[in-house]
Amino acid sequence: MRSHEVLRKAADRVGVKALAAELKLSAALVYKWCQEWDPDDPDASGARNPLDRLADIVRVTEDPEVINWLCHEAGGFYVHNPPQRPEDVSTELLRNTQRLVQEFSQLLSTVTRSIEDDGQIEPAEAERIRTAWELLKGTVEAFTVAGERGVFRAETDES
Repeated sequence: MRSHEVLRKAADRVGVKALAAELKLSAALVYKWCQEWDPDDPDASGARNPLDRLADIVRVTEDPEVINWLCHEAGGFYVHNPPQRPEDVSTELLRNTQRLVQEFSQLLSTVTRSIEDDGQIEPAEAERIRTAWELLKGTVEAFTVAGERGVFRAETDES
């Protein structure tokens, strides 16, 4: 889905006029954001919208914290899809499954160590848990993408 389509769908939920009023902007501008924008087409009626600008900020800065902040504001979390190169993915399903279990076990160990000493999780301990969780999410995503791409298909003898 393109940025103007995402904005149009979101604006339709509350109404363009209500969204514009909340943002203290003109409804005309919000309507323009919800239309296709093409800088090379002088007849295009849309306008460059905040999502396009945010994408430019991320592209130029190469800083995922911008997206992570936005996800946090929306009550979620950003998980970067790891790059997949054929030489990086083992075709052995068992080996990849063991890696998932290992990293999940490390996450549980990190949580256990954090609670064992005083029965609570301090901010520094929460940060270590977050790091272990992010590593696990990346591994699970890589595993899932490999599965979607058919990497774990059994070799068959066609002779």
